[in-house]
Amino acid sequence: MPYRLIYLGLALVAVAAIALGVALSREGESVELPAPVESVSPSPGDLVPPQTTLEIDLEVGYAAEIFVDGWPVTDASFVEATGVYRWSPSPTHPTIQQWAPGEHTVRIVWDTYTGLPDRGSFEWTFRVG
Repeated sequence: MPYRLIYLGLALVAVAAIALGVALSREGESVELPAPVESVSPSPGDLVPPQTTLEIDLEVGYAAEIFVDGWPVTDASFVEATGVYRWSPSPTHPTIQQWAPGEHTVRIVWDTYTGLPDRGSFEWTFRVG
């Protein structure tokens, strides 16, 4: 009888470990970002809530043009000292007032704002649930 309790305990630990692994695993595909792009959020392939903020982190010295679903984003906040852009839809935005459920495509086009030009682009998609 005690061995059954031991097996039951081990089974519960195994189920908990699997559940924790699934809960902490990253959504989406694994993508290597181009050199000046340090990170993007949401990541490519992520499933996110409608309150999500778009964040793009570039190396310092780079500036970006941002397009969401083909529309230019002109009102993103940008911190030059860190190279981080942040944007989310708002009721005052002329084209995107909120994230609609479904897939969204973000395209960034960057270049240096000092020194030699280093133009490039990157595009990814994520889903709003």
